[in-house]
Amino acid sequence: MRATCREFPTMPPLSILPVFSLVAQFGRQPTAPLRIWLRATGYKLRPPRTVAHFPSVQTRQDIVQFTGRAGLHQRSDILVEKRPGPLPTIIVGGFVPDSADAFYLIRSSLMPHGSVYYLNYPRRGFSTELFLAQLEDLIEEITRTRGCLPALIGVSFGAGLVLELLRKASTDKRELPLAGLILVSPVACAADLLDPAEPKPSTLLGRVIKPYLTTPIRTDDSLVEKARSVFLKMFESGANNKEAMRFVLTRPESIRLRDSVLSAINAIEPIGAGERVRALAALPALCEPMPLFSGPALILYAEKESSVLVQTSPTWRELRERCRAWFPRGRYLTVTNATDNPVQHASLIFHYKNFQPHFAAFYRTLRNGLRQAA
Repeated sequence: MRATCREFPTMPPLSILPVFSLVAQFGRQPTAPLRIWLRATGYKLRPPRTVAHFPSVQTRQDIVQFTGRAGLHQRSDILVEKRPGPLPTIIVGGFVPDSADAFYLIRSSLMPHGSVYYLNYPRRGFSTELFLAQLEDLIEEITRTRGCLPALIGVSFGAGLVLELLRKASTDKRELPLAGLILVSPVACAADLLDPAEPKPSTLLGRVIKPYLTTPIRTDDSLVEKARSVFLKMFESGANNKEAMRFVLTRPESIRLRDSVLSAINAIEPIGAGERVRALAALPALCEPMPLFSGPALILYAEKESSVLVQTSPTWRELRERCRAWFPRGRYLTVTNATDNPVQHASLIFHYKNFQPHFAAFYRTLRNGLRQAA
């Protein structure tokens, strides 16, 4: 694993999903200068800092690699922000931004409970089998060495990967040792983004990813260039409102964020992008309900998912209509905003004030459960 160590809010290169919700949200936000000043001051006094985590449990991932089913270039980075506490958190982000950056604001609700582990996808490739092996090894390591169960958070494509791990465990008649589970805007199959009945994709994101599903993975830059042009237009359209960024982030943070998005558009590697999209296409759709996790679970969808998800999304439908069939102690919620700036798909940065109360309440429930068990 590559050793990495960086300080927030420096943003890493991004990939292609769901950059729409990240860029398109350079729009209206209610003014909250005092809240922003307090957060920024706190971060200056104790800067958010992640360090590379070198796992002590690698049993499953070693098997995948030693048998030649995945290469080192397909191995994800694991970072950790260490904090004391009985409830560590593992975060599996969407295609973009990286987990640590997506939770740059919400992290303040997580760290009082324990360390936060971030899994960041590799740039040059991707293997679902290797990623799930790394994730399950990390869960085992935390439970074995820390003596506590972690909470697991999956966002967008990352939530789809979490669902796949839960499904595999359930099929094997076992349950992952977790304190709780949060899924944000889950994308668990290609049909969540593309309606098979439509001759043409109905969403901008669908038009971007469809070529990856209908042509062989190529090492040239042609498909990526098309995606870059789309995302560049989206960025330019949203970034015209320069006042909006100051309502969520400080000016230096806003500049770094925009620079990171541009860097993502220009730095995506064709094979890496193709392998991630193909990995999504290979995930089976949720169709026949079976209990995946018996502990506390929270399913959060945004009020305006239409920028990314199609209305016929099978994952969205199943979790909305039969949440308790999949998660007996689960709760489905739609995250809304009282202003005229609706919450968009996995918009954890620009709508963090709408997501944060749900995270905070869920973690209070988990901590109360730990106290009662003690």
